[in-house]
Amino acid sequence: MNQSLTAEHRLRNLLHTLLLIGGMALLLALISGVLFGKGVWPWVFVGVILAMSTLPDISPHWLLRLYHARRLHPQQAPDLTRLMEQIGHRAGVTPTPALYWIPSSAINAFSVGSRDEAAIALTDGLLQLLSPRELAGVLAHETSHIANHDMRLMNLADVISRLTHMLSLTGILLALISLPLVLLGMAPLPLLGLLLLIAAPTLSALLQLGLSRVREFQADLSAAHITGDPVGLASALGKIEYRQTSLWRRILLPGYRDPEPSLLRTHPETAERVWRLLELRDDPEMPNYPILPDDVRGGRLPGDFGRVRSPRHRLFFRIWR
Repeated sequence: MNQSLTAEHRLRNLLHTLLLIGGMALLLALISGVLFGKGVWPWVFVGVILAMSTLPDISPHWLLRLYHARRLHPQQAPDLTRLMEQIGHRAGVTPTPALYWIPSSAINAFSVGSRDEAAIALTDGLLQLLSPRELAGVLAHETSHIANHDMRLMNLADVISRLTHMLSLTGILLALISLPLVLLGMAPLPLLGLLLLIAAPTLSALLQLGLSRVREFQADLSAAHITGDPVGLASALGKIEYRQTSLWRRILLPGYRDPEPSLLRTHPETAERVWRLLELRDDPEMPNYPILPDDVRGGRLPGDFGRVRSPRHRLFFRIWR
C-alpha cells in the first residue's frame, strides 16, 4: 500500500459526493423547470448553495431522548472518556463529542449534532461485544462523520429529496386535473415532463442512498487515519456483521447473502468496507503510533467493558493505568 492509494480513495469519495449531491440538485432543478419554466433553474442551484451554508444544525438532545439515552459522565467511564478525548483531539473536533449510553442489547452506534454540539451514542450490546481496539475504531468512525459535516450534508440531501418528492406529486396532481383538457385537445401533454415527474422521487432517493454509502466509506478512511489502526475498525465491522446475522441463518444457511440490492442500502457491504480498510495497513500516511498501546490493542489486559444498568453505575472500561 502506498500513499497514492489513500489519495485515490479520498479523491474518489469527494468526486462521488459532488456528483451525487449535484445530481440531486439537478433533478430538483429539472422538476422545477417542468412546473415553473426553465427560468427557475438558476434559482434552484442558488437555493441549494444557500441551504448548504444556512441550514440550521439539529440539537442532538431531542433525538437521544427518543432512544432513552443516558449521558456517560467521566466519573462513570473514565477510560472511555479519555479515549474519546484522544480521538476528538486527533480528529480536530472541539469540544469533544459527548458520550451517551443506550440500554439496549442491539449492536449500534451513531453520531448526532454538529461540530459545536455533537454526541455519540453507544448501545449496551455494542459495549459488551467489542474489544477496546475495535471500540476505538467505531468511535473514530462516528467522530469522522462529525468532523466531515456528514450530518449537515445528509440533512441537505434529505431536504432536496423531500422537495423533489413534493414537487413531483404536485406536478402529477396538476396533470391529472388537466387530463380532461388534454383529452379535448385544449392543452398539451408533455410526455417527457410527465415521465420525469413520475421517476424523479425514486431517482432522488437512490442518489440519497448512494451519498450515504459514499460518506460511510469516507468515515472509514478518516477513522483509520485517526486511530492509526485500520485493522481495529475492520475487525469491529466483521464482528458486528456476524452478530447481526441470526444464529439459525448461520447454522442452516452458512453461505446465505442478503438479497437486498446494493443500490437500496444506506451502508456499503461490510466485505467491501473491510477490504478497503485492510488495504490501508501499510499506508505511510498513517500516524506513527496507534491510538491504543500494543498490549491494549491485543486485548491482553484484564478487565472488560462492564454492564451499565443505570447512570449510577460505573462503566468499567479499564484499558490502561
